[in-house]
Amino acid sequence: MAERKGAAAGAEVASGEHGDRDDAVAAVVSLGDGWENDDGAGRRPEDEAGRGVVVAFGQTMKTLRLREGLEREEFGRRLGYSASTVASFEQGRRIPSPRTIERADEVLRAGGLLCLWKEQVERAQYPARFQGMAKLEKECIELLMYDALIINGLLQTEEYMRALLGMRRPPLTQETIDQRVTARLARQDIFDRQPTPLLGFVMTEAVLRQRYGSKDVLRGQLEHLLLIGQKRNVEIQVMPLSCEDNAGVNGPFTVVTRKDGKKFIYSEAHAISTLEADPEQTALAAARYGIIRSQAFSPRESSQFIERLLGEL
Repeated sequence: MAERKGAAAGAEVASGEHGDRDDAVAAVVSLGDGWENDDGAGRRPEDEAGRGVVVAFGQTMKTLRLREGLEREEFGRRLGYSASTVASFEQGRRIPSPRTIERADEVLRAGGLLCLWKEQVERAQYPARFQGMAKLEKECIELLMYDALIINGLLQTEEYMRALLGMRRPPLTQETIDQRVTARLARQDIFDRQPTPLLGFVMTEAVLRQRYGSKDVLRGQLEHLLLIGQKRNVEIQVMPLSCEDNAGVNGPFTVVTRKDGKKFIYSEAHAISTLEADPEQTALAAARYGIIRSQAFSPRESSQFIERLLGEL
């Protein structure tokens, strides 16, 4: 797959005559959640539209707060945030979580007015280039992921996220890091969603040994994997370094199956990502994932392997 997209300088929608162009989008991203490589430079008009939504929401929340006669300190206390964070929400510099919006609506007696913004604000937390994939995550009945560089964003602890984002060069602002952590944590609601989607993760052993941040960060991350792996809708498998066959040599990819049975492939390389709906390619990707899964340790073996890694720390 890397060969097919490597020559693309920008984003080519690969679904073509197979339709659903609104569901098949592609653009510049990096690994993790589709915006690791977005430092604000070269921002697209679509992303500016998303920022406009966030700013408008913040102004609405401020208007309702003033109507209630609440100072930022008091309003923040009721939400569980500082006055400076409330200011960031109101000025559109930080995106509140859906739960925060619901609580703000309750505190400000908005009667559901703020909750009407939830979907738009949640979508705006991702660049336009990742919104197609974010939408599919919410609609999927199955999500199959192979990772070879970092632990998948859906499995990351907050400490692991912050370690990765903190290593970005040029450095990200603390506000940007906080916003991206909030967005990534919100995606992890998929584990408790009803109806429950089937989630499969295969990752290389090297990913589990890389001590991003510190030994303690890795320890917490491995413990989190063991915990998530106990969920009945989740399978976590490890591809050991000793394995002499690996059908995933072309790199990380995700196969998404929507409720109507339609499949999509999401794949990433340096500064390039694609979300593809071509039936032939999605079928091949699903078959490739099946081979990878058969080559890796079983979920039980993988759990035991992760426990051994923990013992080595």
